Amino acid sequence: MEQAFRAVVCRAVGLAPTSRWEWWVRHCSTQQPRLAPPAPCGGEEGPPRGGGGGSQLLQEGSSVVAAPRPSCERLVPQSRPRPWQKAGQTVPDRELWVSREGYFSKERKRLDRKPLFIERTRGSEILFGIAPCSLALSQSRRGLFRLFLKQSSGSRRLVMSELVLQATARGVPVHHVTRRELDALCRGHVHQGVCLEATPLCFKSLEEAEKPDLGVEESQNKQLIWLALEQIQDPMNLGALLRSAYFLGVDRVVTSQRNSCPLTPTVSKASSGAMEVFDVYGTDDLRSFLKAKAAEGWEVVGTVSSPEDVENVPVISCLEFQWNKPVIIVIGSEGDGLSLETQLLCHRMLAIPPGRVLHPGIESLNVSVATGILLHSICSQKLKHGD
Repeated sequence: MEQAFRAVVCRAVGLAPTSRWEWWVRHCSTQQPRLAPPAPCGGEEGPPRGGGGGSQLLQEGSSVVAAPRPSCERLVPQSRPRPWQKAGQTVPDRELWVSREGYFSKERKRLDRKPLFIERTRGSEILFGIAPCSLALSQSRRGLFRLFLKQSSGSRRLVMSELVLQATARGVPVHHVTRRELDALCRGHVHQGVCLEATPLCFKSLEEAEKPDLGVEESQNKQLIWLALEQIQDPMNLGALLRSAYFLGVDRVVTSQRNSCPLTPTVSKASSGAMEVFDVYGTDDLRSFLKAKAAEGWEVVGTVSSPEDVENVPVISCLEFQWNKPVIIVIGSEGDGLSLETQLLCHRMLAIPPGRVLHPGIESLNVSVATGILLHSICSQKLKHGD
């Protein structure tokens, strides 16, 4: 009877030969009655996979155990790695869903972005930075069109409110835009959340000065200091020079217009807005200008990094320089310094003594740094005289 029952069951569920059936019964006899675990696929031990659907019936003494059809883990399809999932990373379902949603959200935002285009007024430029924009709004030297602001919080919010008040007082429209729009307006420069559309500033001609020339007698009674720049080409250097000159009390800055950097928004930002309040004069013939000032009694003083590079002109340390009449400090370009023709127009040359023996290749200072040191040394004498 038992053999007949076993044969019927084997045929019904498609089990293996008798030896494997006996193994399976012995295995189940050591466990509590439960659902039979799935067997490994293709192994030498344990019963093979069942044939049809339904459960397997196992007899253990007087108990009949219902066993589900064994399954093979190797045949479970593995999902392909997703773009948001690292290689070999196992992600819980909930985290996987959140990551997937975040990925699709970013992709959707990227696709929804439209090309940014803010049409500028013809002939205008974009100032950027808090100080340049604020000083440009407070002065009447530029034509002003639009102020662009980014929403800010904290201490920056108060600054933005002041800019809005300045713009309103000048009748300048205010537009609140995103950071990405500001980045596009100023082409990636550090804008501090502020951009201003305005007309450019140009060099003033020497004829526009209040006192373009001083007589010899008047010059002897005044301590004036002018700064002359020959072919400064880097806008960052020009901005730093203007900032130092304004801070240290230089009376006027004159620059050669040929092969020199114009007054750009980058210059204004590098000067921390000093360009917006400090007149800069330009000339097409710097050498003729120096000759004319020398004839009026001004002392023309050049600068040099290495005294050995100068001939026929005395070179002294900036610490030894004394002056009691109007003086023009002439600064050369970043790479070549003063040209030979300009050096010959100087009465003296100033050098900054180093504090150590210098390694070859590091024998000079940045032009804006050197100018700041020279101007401080000279302008401090002006302060001692009570001017």
